[in-house]
Amino acid sequence: MSNDIAQPDNAYWLVAGAIFFLLVLSGFFSGSETALTAASRGKLRTQADKGSRGAQRALDITEDNERLIGSVLLGNNLVNILAAALATSLFTQIFGESGVALATLVMTVLVLVFAEVLPKTYAITNAESAAAKVSAPIRIVVLVFAPMVSAVRWLVRLILRLFGVQTDPDSHILAVREEIAGAISLGHSEGIVEKEDRDRILGALDLSERTVEEIMLHRSGIEMIDADLEPDAILEQCLQSNHTRLPVYKDDPDNIIGVVHAKDLLRSMHKHMVNGGTFAAAFESFEIRSVAMEPYFVPETTTLDDQMREFLRRRTHFALVVDEYGVLQGLITLEDILEEIVGEITDEHDPALEQAVERGADGHVIVEGAMTIRDLNRETDWNLPDEHANTVAGLVIHEAQMIPQAGQVFSFHGFRFTVEAREDNRLTRLKIRPLS
Repeated sequence: MSNDIAQPDNAYWLVAGAIFFLLVLSGFFSGSETALTAASRGKLRTQADKGSRGAQRALDITEDNERLIGSVLLGNNLVNILAAALATSLFTQIFGESGVALATLVMTVLVLVFAEVLPKTYAITNAESAAAKVSAPIRIVVLVFAPMVSAVRWLVRLILRLFGVQTDPDSHILAVREEIAGAISLGHSEGIVEKEDRDRILGALDLSERTVEEIMLHRSGIEMIDADLEPDAILEQCLQSNHTRLPVYKDDPDNIIGVVHAKDLLRSMHKHMVNGGTFAAAFESFEIRSVAMEPYFVPETTTLDDQMREFLRRRTHFALVVDEYGVLQGLITLEDILEEIVGEITDEHDPALEQAVERGADGHVIVEGAMTIRDLNRETDWNLPDEHANTVAGLVIHEAQMIPQAGQVFSFHGFRFTVEAREDNRLTRLKIRPLS
């Protein structure tokens, strides 16, 4: 066997040039795949709306990610395999049998650095601009390889079906909402997104997943006006109340006949007083039904997103919640829904609220039993489940399968719950401490 190294001729340089060109193509395919998959569709849409044709093309070809990735991977593998084959042939002719190992080493370094790491690093750094630039040639690649990619997709699904794996060709790996929520949570864990910003954004995203039943004021806490009260008593109740809108009932609190607004009440009484000439005249001919608005009832299963839209459409902020039998369950306002996004909203007429969560030195917290699990999680960054109960007391009762007595202790979901106080069948105060 001769150890002489063959001298390169023109054919060698042509093959070397072909390998270089194939490496450039490989880098193009790798960078294009990364740019088109990493680019934000929201930013591309903004650029497209400003007239960027490249951004619009990028949006069009990323509609079918499976076809896009299949075409790019097909092209990338073709050029990589061809480049490796040419390099092996070239090095074998030049260096003999040792050329195989040398070609493998050289091509691994070249492909890794110049066809993978370098283009992908650039694409990640400039995802949207790179996606717009490569969209035109990649669209041609997708069209050319479309028949072959379709055949490969069919073959892959057939093989998966043989192993009992069903695939949905129209399904997305992640929904947009999940992508946003995941990005926000990740940003918070890395210290990029503030907790308040995370809570507001996730609160807005969750509106379509939650119902009015979860945040309504329960009927036991609703302040109502008896329609049979004397006008001066009704006026006194409205003036003493912290609310501007109060439901009006007749005979039975379940029989809501209207909702009175404090402004409408005062206007009506002022009008009667002016017309009668005396203050007493304001009460003589006053009738609560004349100023009460028609009550607006909503099912307890209505989502918060739908209810907010309905509030805005009807230009009202107040609704009574009923169950499937039409029985009053509570009330909800537009402010209640907004508080799920921005947190507690108070004004100068709201009573001074005590701290919602009292924190102890050993890591425990003391909360009211009526506090919602969602509010507790937002306040403490815990992850107590709220699938089976809306309030902390409801969670304890659900897990205990009983109404506990004061002083009883339970452990579940990684926390220790101590019942501090109970009134009738209600758990009014609870102490919670993480077990770890």
